[in-house]
Amino acid sequence: MLNKSGKAGEAGEKSGSFGWLKGLLAVIVLVVIVGGGVYLLLGNTKMVGNELDLKNDWQAVFLTNGQVYFGKVEKVSSDYVYLNSIYYLQVVTLSDQNTMAQSDDVQTQPEQRLTLIKLGNEIHGPTDQMKINRDHVVIVEDLKNDGRVVQAINDYLKNQNQEKK
Repeated sequence: MLNKSGKAGEAGEKSGSFGWLKGLLAVIVLVVIVGGGVYLLLGNTKMVGNELDLKNDWQAVFLTNGQVYFGKVEKVSSDYVYLNSIYYLQVVTLSDQNTMAQSDDVQTQPEQRLTLIKLGNEIHGPTDQMKINRDHVVIVEDLKNDGRVVQAINDYLKNQNQEKK
């Protein structure tokens, strides 16, 4: 194609270099999107090979089924996360004595409260260790020592030690 000055090919070269730039931009955008997705899946916890870069004593392990376990991550392999000293949250319904004293016409909802449960006292008698398939782990987070879960664990451990004395 001839341009106004009578030279051929300049317009084609400019659109070709612009096409290359668009391709490079698309690759950069794709890398950023994939990198962001990986970051969101791993959260703030860093993976170094098969090891988690954990800085605190206690971790929360979130699973694909919505269950969350709190404990100490001892080891991470390519297939499993090994967790011990395990606790989990359970919804407990509290019976209210005042509800019984009220008339039958008044219907009140029973109070529900989240309670931290120590693994091991269930009817099937599990040990205080888990080997969790990594395919089912959504995220592993370090827990702060002054957080409510770690405080509840420390209170439980303190009470257990006092009962042993």
